[in-house]
Amino acid sequence: MKKSERMNQMLRFINQKQHFTLQDLMQEFQISKRTALRDIASLEEIGAPIYVEYGRYGGYRLLQQMQLPPISFNTGELHALYFAMQALRSFTNLPFQISFRSIHEKFLSALSENQRQDIERIQHRVSFRHTEQIRDIEHLEFLLMAAVQNIVIQITYQHIRSSSSNPLNSSNLDKTKPSIRTIQPIALYAMKGYWYCQAYDLDKHAYRVFRCDRITSPEATDIEPITHINELNLQDAHSLWKPSENAIPFKCLINEAGVELFQQEQFPSMQLMNESGADSGRTGHAYLVGSYEAHELEFIIRYLASFGKSIKILEPDTLKESLRQYYLDLLDHV
Repeated sequence: MKKSERMNQMLRFINQKQHFTLQDLMQEFQISKRTALRDIASLEEIGAPIYVEYGRYGGYRLLQQMQLPPISFNTGELHALYFAMQALRSFTNLPFQISFRSIHEKFLSALSENQRQDIERIQHRVSFRHTEQIRDIEHLEFLLMAAVQNIVIQITYQHIRSSSSNPLNSSNLDKTKPSIRTIQPIALYAMKGYWYCQAYDLDKHAYRVFRCDRITSPEATDIEPITHINELNLQDAHSLWKPSENAIPFKCLINEAGVELFQQEQFPSMQLMNESGADSGRTGHAYLVGSYEAHELEFIIRYLASFGKSIKILEPDTLKESLRQYYLDLLDHV
């Protein structure tokens, strides 16, 4: 990193921290103690109001917050921002009604001619292929802000279940009567063309994942949020998921190719284990274990079928039979 660029970043760093030590600068910018001392002297020369505090808990402190120069990006950072923006292409719905086109146009207009030409050359050399968003969602921003502001909300949730003895025939799938749920949203995430909301279900007293496109009529409530949930993030909620009392356990033998597929797409209701019952890596005999609710049979069968020959269902027998029936139905359409 060039010194001028480091100075710019250091100004922002100390302006935010107010109190800092040489160790802070050395760790943040990966520089030596001598370089950190020289940088502090350089900051003082350009008028940064820094003074030294002596003693056991001493260090440096700003007398007052500084008015910082406009943010500038180097070439590598501009490329990284451009790459990140490509993820927006696949979504027709984003929080705050943001569209890829408007961001892309503003981004390009802020570049110099040389930078713009550089980005255009990248466009012809890199392809970003994403799963397109499958369904529109009306209330994405509302759900996100409920998670950010720790608001308990009431939603109407649409379940999809089978209306016949064959749950794998898509023509037999019906929408059941919507259920009214009271939830405390924790986080949103997007995967495979769908948006999901991780939340605590106050009716079920359990952590659950809701597909956002199946949520309708969300409304804020006056219910006091659960305190410890306020501090959770996406990964915390993922690890706290627990099956219902009626959930059906399953176990599958999975090979190394299957492990790679699992790492690409997985859900909180399942995990990899080795023969001893510990978390499994890529070596030895591995098992995919988990559970599913009765109304999730179609989902779990289609998910396991995506593994092809890299997975073998060990239990329960009803799941084996359902997968066998799924393949027979596919043969009928060949």
